[in-house]
Amino acid sequence: MLDVVLAPENPLVAGTDVAGRVMLRQGGSAANTARWLARLGARTTLVAAVGRDPAGRALGRAVRSDGVIARVTRVAGAKTGRVGVVVAPTGERSFVADRGAADRLEALDLRAAWFEKLGLLHLPIYSLIGDPLGKAARRAIRLARLAGGQVSLDLASSGPLLAGGRRVAVAIVQYVGPDLLFATAAEAEALLGRPEIEGLLAFAPIAVVKRGSEGATVLAAEAGNRLRFEVATKRLRAADTTGAGDAFDAGFIVDWLTSRSANRSLRAALQAAALAGHRAAARQLRTAPTELPLA
Repeated sequence: MLDVVLAPENPLVAGTDVAGRVMLRQGGSAANTARWLARLGARTTLVAAVGRDPAGRALGRAVRSDGVIARVTRVAGAKTGRVGVVVAPTGERSFVADRGAADRLEALDLRAAWFEKLGLLHLPIYSLIGDPLGKAARRAIRLARLAGGQVSLDLASSGPLLAGGRRVAVAIVQYVGPDLLFATAAEAEALLGRPEIEGLLAFAPIAVVKRGSEGATVLAAEAGNRLRFEVATKRLRAADTTGAGDAFDAGFIVDWLTSRSANRSLRAALQAAALAGHRAAARQLRTAPTELPLA
């Protein structure tokens, strides 16, 4: 997805101009996570769809420059998806999504060979909403399970999550049956209909609730026992937090996959993975945003 980032220096005023920055940046939740997985040393493949336009070509080049294997379908007659990101002076963000070709990935675009020797398939909730993209995501899950891989799911955004109502959202997450479930507190409440996050363990044996500068809450269920603990992080000042949650997912996933064979307790392994997630998110927040070159 192409991110069109608007960062006004002062609050917007209806009917007139305010000074600020307008940037075109590489985006998309799945692509953001893929970039950080590759940066952290994981062999990573991104499966996506873009339009046959300069933005689509530029996004493909950008993600490959981070070492990601890009299996990108070029869709005729559809423009590359784009998201308007309005970053308030306080750092709060609002989004306007025009998903375009991103939703046009088809199940038949996927090849079983891409999923051989798979360690984990990661999906944002966007990938499971609507057709044909939702059917492609379901085929990816089947191929991942056949390959013996794990599946992780990020609830990503409460608006799209609840687009079809809570009952549909619950059915989607139940279908995925993720091994790892990532969410913010707001997304967890949107799915559960209540603020008590322990209900996430009905959907996955491990759930991580990301709380930004307040750290993360880790939940786990194993052999009838339940764990809940907090993992703190250092508070960082950031004008734009876009992509930090995706970077957290990548850091957590890489550490979790590499530590499964180590002789650690479940709690120690999960705590280390959450700390790795915080480190990746901090790197994202410290990285100066760059313009996506379209030429």
